[in-house]
Amino acid sequence: MSGKTPPSLPDGVSMTALGVAWVRALESGRPDRLFDDPLAARFVAASGWDPPDLSTGAGDETTRTLLVLAQSVIVRTRFLDDLLADAWAGGSRQVVILGAGLDTRAFRLSWPPGSRCFELDLAPVLAFKAGVLDRAGAEAACDRVAIAADLLADDWPRRLLDAGFRPAEPAVWIAEGLLIYFSQAENDRLLAQVGDLSGPGHRLAITSSRPDRPLRPPSAPAPTGASLLHDPDAVIALWRWEGPADTAAWLAGHGWKAEVYDREERAVAYGRPLAVAADPSAATRTLLIDGRRI
Repeated sequence: MSGKTPPSLPDGVSMTALGVAWVRALESGRPDRLFDDPLAARFVAASGWDPPDLSTGAGDETTRTLLVLAQSVIVRTRFLDDLLADAWAGGSRQVVILGAGLDTRAFRLSWPPGSRCFELDLAPVLAFKAGVLDRAGAEAACDRVAIAADLLADDWPRRLLDAGFRPAEPAVWIAEGLLIYFSQAENDRLLAQVGDLSGPGHRLAITSSRPDRPLRPPSAPAPTGASLLHDPDAVIALWRWEGPADTAAWLAGHGWKAEVYDREERAVAYGRPLAVAADPSAATRTLLIDGRRI
């Protein structure tokens, strides 16, 4: 790779994966951490991004909102880790991470023998990720398969099948912090595609958030570069759907029976009540969903 420019993350939504890695790196440094992601800090360092300073606390609105978003990432990460452990105990050996970003579950979790993890994301995201993982000498704890695909444009189900996914066997589908960046029609199409590849024993693990402010119209200029991660308004400007009014009913319509958990309730259950609460008068909510194929 000498003389070549290292791969970088593309602008826009993909940049939010860097923000998630930063939050996971911060959490991993806590003595009371809810999970440990030793690779997360390497992604941040490789990007050259200078993260914001949250040590001042929630004294201003921007910092407060960033802290609320960070807490959501921490709680949802632990929730999905626990869901995977439960699915493995039940016999699942396939995991599909849609819009995997800089997720490192294939490396940091204790996978049962014979497990496969399929990670789907844009080719530039996977290239940046591979470069960091290679330099770190990271070795996956399962059979990890990275699949370059645009979930909105490519025939990703065919690529997944070609990579060895077996629909007849139990699997866990993960869509973490993903649905908000798709329109309602795009989400309905995505769930239909997942459903076509799902059967008895399949689990659907997703997170759903509702913004605390009106979404910008799609025609509004999209912020670019890692600087958007310093501005919660810029991050939320990337959102394209407020989420379903009734999450369980929406998923039932796609063939899933869902258990829906509230971020605040899960935080208390993990012994980490939220230090900074979202505005109770706003519509902000982060839901954590465990769906089972009907």
